[in-house]
Amino acid sequence: MAVVGTFKKTGANEYTGTIRTLSLQVKNVRIIPAEASSSETAPSHRVELAGIDLGAAWTKATKEDNREYLGVKLDDPTFAAPIFANLVADDDKGVNYSLMWSRPHNRNK
Repeated sequence: MAVVGTFKKTGANEYTGTIRTLSLQVKNVRIIPAEASSSETAPSHRVELAGIDLGAAWTKATKEDNREYLGVKLDDPTFAAPIFANLVADDDKGVNYSLMWSRPHNRNK
């Protein structure tokens, strides 16, 4: 897995940080709670930079120990396809977070 972002928890359910890929290098990215929705598939968070939507995130939990993390989908016109990554805590204190990306496995092989 590659680290494509670093974040700090800045509120009860908010994160602020940096995302760096080959085509996207931005600071002050915010991951903030999304507006409430009755849809079960609606994202729990929005990813934004200066009011511009960069993507969405969904609250998930690990199967092993039920630790929460965010499944993040980033999209930008410069991307060939959306990027899927996970925002995970770097420590037990839940202050520092890494946005981890890994290339999806081709399931057709």
